[in-house]
Amino acid sequence: MSLKMYFSHARTVEWCRAVASIARHHPAVQSGAAELFVIPTYLSVPAALELLGDAVLVGAQDLATEDAGAFTGEVSGAEIAELGCRVVEVGHAERRSVFGETDRVVRAKTAAALRNGLTPVLCVGEEVAGDPAAAARECIRQLDDSLVSARDAGQAAAYPRLIVAYEPRWAIGAAEPADPEHVRAVCAALREHVLGLTDFPGSAVIYGGSARPGLLPAVGDDVDGLFLGRFAHDPSALAAILDEVSSFN
Repeated sequence: MSLKMYFSHARTVEWCRAVASIARHHPAVQSGAAELFVIPTYLSVPAALELLGDAVLVGAQDLATEDAGAFTGEVSGAEIAELGCRVVEVGHAERRSVFGETDRVVRAKTAAALRNGLTPVLCVGEEVAGDPAAAARECIRQLDDSLVSARDAGQAAAYPRLIVAYEPRWAIGAAEPADPEHVRAVCAALREHVLGLTDFPGSAVIYGGSARPGLLPAVGDDVDGLFLGRFAHDPSALAAILDEVSSFN
């Protein structure tokens, strides 16, 4: 779950308390059927770590390409890991469209995450709705390209796990998620490709882009989970999705 910049710090704290209670009591989490991660704004990361404890992984929404130096306003993967974060979002469509991040930047940030022991939540997705096969090819291209710098530096063997988040750019912020058949087709191809990344065992493919309660039963055979945004602002929606996980399993 990514909170983007929707919440104040006070609301983030309140939301994290509610999510912590759900995670500590819901059978889907307690049984290991579901693993949760939360990505708040930088300033709320320490509070989230304290409130969520071992029940939920905490991460950051972005990281610098470098680990230290004269980079005013940046936050390094080294510091993110030092605080206790386990995951970091890389390559989100908004970072590309609003802040001009290129494939080269995404490669550098993926390498920075991996060399600091952080699991990248690698966001991939096509710009325009269309053929699922073409969308899958573009997503696989983005995924493979993002790993080039890390592999060249020999980091893949040391930090193996990836979370690949399929987020078609045209579905982000939309009233409805992508059609379940489209999601299944693209994610099935992505999962097959990810299984072939033998230097990244234990990786997963999740779907984001207006993901909400009711979607998982329609796509769950071909995805490993959901990347939730605004439809998890109400903690009860998260509880409902965890109920779906329990029913699905």
